[in-house]
Amino acid sequence: MFALANGLARTGLLNSQDTAWHRSANDRGNAMHTDPTTVDPDCYDPVLHPGARAWFRASSVELLDMTRAYLDLLDRYGVGWVELRTASPGRITYEDAVQCVAVPPTFEEDWPWPQPS
Repeated sequence: MFALANGLARTGLLNSQDTAWHRSANDRGNAMHTDPTTVDPDCYDPVLHPGARAWFRASSVELLDMTRAYLDLLDRYGVGWVELRTASPGRITYEDAVQCVAVPPTFEEDWPWPQPS
């Protein structure tokens, strides 16, 4: 969701009001939680951790509430999104009290269950 919103901003697709909101919202979000790449620059590395994605913990209510406005922004610009919830996001590459980054079990080497023959 953040990557999608940041992509809209980076490519200049947001109107001036949404650009101002986005900058302010990102500043608030950065103050509320750690950017995982500042602790582990490789946590999203596409070679080491293909498909790694961030997840907020269910206990991170304030951060989860903050995402609603980002989803509204994506809706306004016709950017599709899907809400995912899981107790097992995959192989963890970074974690702290409010979030984790994980490689989902869609990559063969990370799939924890036997493969069909």
